Amino acid sequence: MCGIVGYVGSREVVPIIVEGLRRLEYRGYDSAGIAVGSPGKEKLSIRRAPGKLRNMEEVLRLDPVSGTYGIGHTRWATHGRPTEENAHPHRDCSGRIVVVHNGIVENYLELKRELTAQGHVFVTETDTEIIAHLIEQVQNEADRSGRPILLEAAVRRAVKRLTGAFALGVLSSREPDKIVAARLGPPVVIGLGEHEFFVASDVPGILHHTRNLYFLNDGDMAILTLSGVALTDFDGNLVERPVQHITWDPIQAEKGGFKHFMLKEIWEQPRAIRDTTLGRVSLDSGRVFLAEMGISAEELAHITSINIAACGTSWHAATAGKYMIERLARIPVEVDYASEYRYRSPIANPHALGMLITQSGETADTLAAQREMIALGSKTVAICNVVGAMITRAASGTIYTHAGPEIGVASTKAFTSQITALFLFALYLAQATGVITDEALLHMVEELGRIPAKIEEMLAPISAQCEELAKSFSHARDFLYLGRGIHFPIALEGALKLKEISYIHAEGYPAGEMKHGPNALIDESLPVVVLATQDPTDPDSRLRYEKTLSNIQEVTARSGRVIAVAINGQSEIADLVEHVLFIPHAPELLLPLIEIVPLQLLAYHIAVRRGCDVDQPRNLAKSVTVE
Repeated sequence: MCGIVGYVGSREVVPIIVEGLRRLEYRGYDSAGIAVGSPGKEKLSIRRAPGKLRNMEEVLRLDPVSGTYGIGHTRWATHGRPTEENAHPHRDCSGRIVVVHNGIVENYLELKRELTAQGHVFVTETDTEIIAHLIEQVQNEADRSGRPILLEAAVRRAVKRLTGAFALGVLSSREPDKIVAARLGPPVVIGLGEHEFFVASDVPGILHHTRNLYFLNDGDMAILTLSGVALTDFDGNLVERPVQHITWDPIQAEKGGFKHFMLKEIWEQPRAIRDTTLGRVSLDSGRVFLAEMGISAEELAHITSINIAACGTSWHAATAGKYMIERLARIPVEVDYASEYRYRSPIANPHALGMLITQSGETADTLAAQREMIALGSKTVAICNVVGAMITRAASGTIYTHAGPEIGVASTKAFTSQITALFLFALYLAQATGVITDEALLHMVEELGRIPAKIEEMLAPISAQCEELAKSFSHARDFLYLGRGIHFPIALEGALKLKEISYIHAEGYPAGEMKHGPNALIDESLPVVVLATQDPTDPDSRLRYEKTLSNIQEVTARSGRVIAVAINGQSEIADLVEHVLFIPHAPELLLPLIEIVPLQLLAYHIAVRRGCDVDQPRNLAKSVTVE
């Protein structure tokens, strides 16, 4: 949520900040602003605008500013409407201090009343404005005492008064060429350049300038000046953080000729699956290697259960992973929405492994679930796409997905990479506990290796089919998605993709539950997407398929319009339904990696036809860093 980009150096700051904010647009926002300073100027120059970044750029064109240090922000409204007045940066009474802020200050009303009584005048509806005035008040009190303090000392005192979550960037015209950043909750990264330094809320915002980054921990503060970066805690003690070298190619974050980032990222899924698998399997023996997990095979052999917590798309991946782990490793798995985990009073079990799944590694609810698992005595493993993210630092080990930067808010390649990582984990756990034969292990690894080519083969024809289907179904008001077994969470994910980007109400449902409610919704206006795939070599899969055909007949008998996803060669299904999207064959547990692709493309083409903002759907953010 929200985006922050700041710069201290010798270059003109405005282009750097505007470019960085543009690369963070995927995080979601409804207004934008920038504060710029130059040595010798008494006040900082601020330009802001509601709406998209182009509106702020027009303000800058009509009323330009220049300088060599500054900070910018894209705001996702929590307190106050998305207006120019409420856009960040926010000022103190003097106009010398400005603040940008991601997060929520929970005690802002109490602080606002206190500061108002001390003579401060507020001009916005936001919680952020009180931070600027609080820092001003701290400095004023220090000045009156005859012991003036630097900006970083004032920020330290101020943040100790705040409750809630925050990532801060603070400037003062009294101390030019300095940015103070602080973190408690939402992410902050610090970029190290050649005699220039950067701050951002996510890696893509500064990746074009440096790949060497500090990731701040909760309770960390960074002071950026022309002479370097100092890291401290909120008490002023120096802290050390490792420099993380990001291997992402910045070109990966560009559209590369695709109309939208989401479409590009759908097409990148074969590469993402390969990269997540690379170096982790032996194609000779079938052995799986996950040394980075930080938990030995011997420890895994004593695990009696697994608790997985995740949000949104990652929760769907976790639910599919439950089927994989239980079937391959024969260990019971519970899957929780991370936002609900700590509220159900989970039972402590030192032999339970905790797993957290998150693309960004900074999702507030997932971090809270991780803290609860650790407090209950469980070791935790993270599945994450961002090296050095907060969740990876608290985990015993991490399985990185290597999907590369995902810019579209609606997750695609991160999802298939998470499924891949979970499948590898399930094989590794089965290998560690000795419940899988060498022959079966090798077969599964070989089949996983074939998945990327199968997706590449089908992408173009399936996309063309989905584009045609969008002409017929883009005006629908509701969709129903059905699946059985491991395909049920894929139905959920397909429904989520459609509702996220097209704003059509869509619901995923277990196919076997049709008679328990959803049948009441079916009429000639309701499109029903059915995952009717099967692995003919798997008896359970064949049985599931037969039951799903019965569900299809229930829908067609009530005049519902069925779009089926089926395996090449399942010719009988074409006689039962209006539309079929045929995909390549794969083993039952690997079919989700293929069958999600047509669901992503169907959602994409419907959204495009409806004129929706595919990459930045309304009211959504890429990384939900507040609860």
